[in-house]
Amino acid sequence: MSTSESGPFLSVRDLRVHFPTDDGVVKAVDGLSFDVWRGKTLGIVGESGSGKSVANQAILGLHNPKHTRVSGEIHLEDQELTTAPERRLEHLRGNRVAMIFQDPLTALSPYYTVGRQIGEPFRKHRGASRKEARERTIDMLARVGIPHPARRVDDYPHQFSGGMRQRAMIAMALVCDPDLLIADEPTTALDVTVQAQILDLLMELQEEFGSAIIMITHDLGVVSRVSDDVLVMYAGRAVERGTAREVLGSPRHPYTWGLLSSMPRLRGDVGRDLVPIAGTPPSLLAPPPGCPFEPRCAFSDRVAGPLDCATDRPALPEERGAACHLTAEQKRTIFAERIRPRLR
Repeated sequence: MSTSESGPFLSVRDLRVHFPTDDGVVKAVDGLSFDVWRGKTLGIVGESGSGKSVANQAILGLHNPKHTRVSGEIHLEDQELTTAPERRLEHLRGNRVAMIFQDPLTALSPYYTVGRQIGEPFRKHRGASRKEARERTIDMLARVGIPHPARRVDDYPHQFSGGMRQRAMIAMALVCDPDLLIADEPTTALDVTVQAQILDLLMELQEEFGSAIIMITHDLGVVSRVSDDVLVMYAGRAVERGTAREVLGSPRHPYTWGLLSSMPRLRGDVGRDLVPIAGTPPSLLAPPPGCPFEPRCAFSDRVAGPLDCATDRPALPEERGAACHLTAEQKRTIFAERIRPRLR
């Protein structure tokens, strides 16, 4: 992972987010740890339901404490967030930490103009007047590439296209120059051209503002384009981490191999069939006691005793590594002989 003399800007340790239900406790996030550094982008990747969004909503304190059990440590520089009072979290949201939600059509209110919604956090956190907030909003709309911002500032969300609504969400998230930006699937449902524009925009704004970014996605193509570091999540836990070059170039976990093998290729044999990951993710009401990926893993039978993938949960190394009982030599051999040929 990336390093810095001043330490990580955000440090998450043993985060657990559990939801008590009539059927039992849903362990949506179950012992997650990661770091994010200033000016760097951490890509968090995994299938739907792996806990990516739930974990990052916990950073902002967005879970209802009446229906959620959150434990662990979340340090934003010298501030601990899991035990922080709601008043302090309100000061952080939209100010030092901001989030771009997955669906801007539902995240933006249909009853207020886009300009009013972008300017509201600037007025709240900076004490700006209506005129100052409007000027700041027009400037932000221009920065994110909205044409005729002085006119479009008074439009409503339904008058914007999908790509423009996403740009407006980015403007809202960045209006107070946050130190940490959480982008939850910011390019989902956008066409390829608009996706590229949005990603380019985020990278340009990161360079301008020096923000740390968490990019939540299921798209490894997005990860390879924008991320410095990568965290792979499965069934509420991290199963692999490292730099983007390490994780995408020499992955060490069978789940990561599966994600890479299921991606379409623009080079090589474009007619080659994709290789899906067999089976389905486990129930988070009763996750497997051992490796959560064991029921779907094609290589668990290669693990020699006394370890048993079905009962012994593998640990994830602190820096580069994967939570897998296969030996380093087995991983290298399987990747070279079985996985790498699929990726060409």
